[in-house]
Amino acid sequence: MAMFHDEPVRPEPYRRFARPIPSWFSDAKLGVFVHWGPYSVPAWAEPIGELGSIQEGWYAHNPYAEWYANTIRIPGSPAAEHHRDTYGDAPYDDFLDAWHPDRFDAEELLALVAGTGARYLVPTAKHHDGVTLWDAPHTHGRDTVTRGPHRDLVGELARATRAAGLRFGAYYSGGLDWHVSDLPPIVEDTHGFLRPVDAGYAGYAYDQVVDLVDRYRPDVLWGDIDWPDAGKPSGPFSLERLFDRFYAAAPEGVVNDRWGETHWDFRTSEYQLGGQVEGATAWEHCRGIGLSFGHNTLEDESHTLSGPDAVRLFVDIVARGGNLLLNLGLTAMGEVPPLQRRTLEHLGAWNAVNGDAVFGSRPLDPAIAAPSDSPWVRWTRSGDGAGATAHAFVEGAGSVRLKGVSSRVDAHTAHLADGTAVAASRAGDTLVVTLPVATLDEPVLVSFSLLGGD
Repeated sequence: MAMFHDEPVRPEPYRRFARPIPSWFSDAKLGVFVHWGPYSVPAWAEPIGELGSIQEGWYAHNPYAEWYANTIRIPGSPAAEHHRDTYGDAPYDDFLDAWHPDRFDAEELLALVAGTGARYLVPTAKHHDGVTLWDAPHTHGRDTVTRGPHRDLVGELARATRAAGLRFGAYYSGGLDWHVSDLPPIVEDTHGFLRPVDAGYAGYAYDQVVDLVDRYRPDVLWGDIDWPDAGKPSGPFSLERLFDRFYAAAPEGVVNDRWGETHWDFRTSEYQLGGQVEGATAWEHCRGIGLSFGHNTLEDESHTLSGPDAVRLFVDIVARGGNLLLNLGLTAMGEVPPLQRRTLEHLGAWNAVNGDAVFGSRPLDPAIAAPSDSPWVRWTRSGDGAGATAHAFVEGAGSVRLKGVSSRVDAHTAHLADGTAVAASRAGDTLVVTLPVATLDEPVLVSFSLLGGD
């Protein structure tokens, strides 16, 4: 698939979809992912590490709680033992019936999300377990409207997202559906994903995504793990026809690169996988606040991005030209776990002060000012021509030396986010700035006028 592939090639029928990325997505910088499903009831996975950092034993010890339905089918896995000890031989679908999000309020959630500065929300409409969070076609009642929550959760989130002024997206797992296929579990020695590829499943997935598009008009269509092979060539249930339907409903819509090697508007990386695609024209990095996307009760502070960690990650991604899709995993009751709330609130507080230098910005040419890890410095740029501004995000207080800064960065104009002037002097390509102690933790924003050119 195009996901994590260095140089994917669009097949001829899909080349007509290639186009410039809509400006809203380039300007957005921050989105919030939401993973929520029956797996939020057991909310259990081993927090062994980040995707891409574990070479062996990943599937049997999967830290992704949303993969619970797969992991408990692997004989001898700790998840299988936990399931047996806790739930006996209960089938996975018992969690759908036990899922009662009585404390979920979509408007309350979106107030938190909007408070981070995020510009779009992408909840899971159907994950790999095949449970849809709306009454999708072909579910035969295996959805959240008929069972468990007895609510159209996609509809609630779509309405609240737009009411909050954000763009709405929808995640759909087209590559995996453990309910409609009778494939064995994915284990370490499979050398790839066992996934349904037949025409029957292609039609099933096509009808569900068309319904998702027609009913909720998402601005982001976020696929995962590929698309059934039978649905890739031209035909009545083709992905080509699905993209036609999507762009007709959302002319400024975007799709990611996880629909097989077909079409994409932006590339994606995830935790420590896919970093090689991050130089693409448009890209997005996704990860959980913890090690899992779905809520995991085994995670604690040691597995969780702190607020300052999230700020540093966000700034680094934006300075390199990407967006961050930061995930929260709701509890079965529909609440944001306290550690995740803390991180999102800190990110929001920092963005409230510094966001003008982040949202809508573009990377600064490193020939003008170079990033550094010692001291930690990242750069963005806003405006054009005479109004162009270079923004440095700096970790440090007192006298800090910024190396590799050309004379186009006007030291005499250095100022903080609130306009307070900052003492700055130049010695060749080094700027020495005198910074206050940060009130919201680091990095501190220092902005400069850009001289000459664009």
